Amino acid sequence: MISDTAPRPADSDAPSVVIVLTTLPADADTETFGETLVRERLASCVSIGAPMTSIYAWKGAIERARERQVAIKTARDKVPLLKARLAALHPYDVPELLVLPVIDGGEAYLAWVRECTAG
Repeated sequence: MISDTAPRPADSDAPSVVIVLTTLPADADTETFGETLVRERLASCVSIGAPMTSIYAWKGAIERARERQVAIKTARDKVPLLKARLAALHPYDVPELLVLPVIDGGEAYLAWVRECTAG
């Protein structure tokens, strides 16, 4: 089960920015997926990687799939809304959804991420 809240760093001065990772099928319309998240202010930036091969266990078998890694930069307080939106947009039954805390970064960049996702 996916938690509704992102992990909170012990340091209250830590930046409130996270990177959310997911994968999509290599032939999916990843640009529309990313643009939707940015337009809805759920992300400041969505970076879409080149097609790759993923090897994983699924329903008792070893599977291979062509996928694209998607890195979503967002504010930590947007994670619950982003999780719900990913569930609605994502074609997989069990999509990759990993929330990675950003422990440091360029102040201007972190401020930009927060500004883009405010509201």
